[in-house]
Amino acid sequence: MSVATTDERLTVRPLRAVVISWVSAVVIVVLFTAIALVLRNSDTGVFFRLADQVALVLIGLFIAGGCLLMARPRVRADAAGIEVRNVVATKHFPWSDVERVAFPDGASWARIDLPDYEYVPVMAVQAVDGQRAVDAMRRLRALHASARG
Repeated sequence: MSVATTDERLTVRPLRAVVISWVSAVVIVVLFTAIALVLRNSDTGVFFRLADQVALVLIGLFIAGGCLLMARPRVRADAAGIEVRNVVATKHFPWSDVERVAFPDGASWARIDLPDYEYVPVMAVQAVDGQRAVDAMRRLRALHASARG
């Protein structure tokens, strides 16, 4: 997870998830491309045409794109609030709406607790990142505490 701060602005991205996502995507594209090239020349009794090979490579690209979605999580925080980008959606919350920044026991990632027992997962701060996650939580909690006064 990369952690960068400038003028009380914190940006956190997971490290291990990004690496695993990119490696998985590359392996899938190479594997599907190799299979597409080999199937045309194999003696399986099935006739693979150029369109079938192209389709197989495209399927590999779509699956790789799905793997890369796991590289999207990011959190940005400053004195005004916190912006959480998970796999699909990005949401911004002012610190006045955030009750606490939590990392429950046994959880895979952090979360921000909102009023009325609602919460939003913060997938950018992941347990597998170890000390980086601890540092990110400390900085997020410090920003939250200073904004709430």
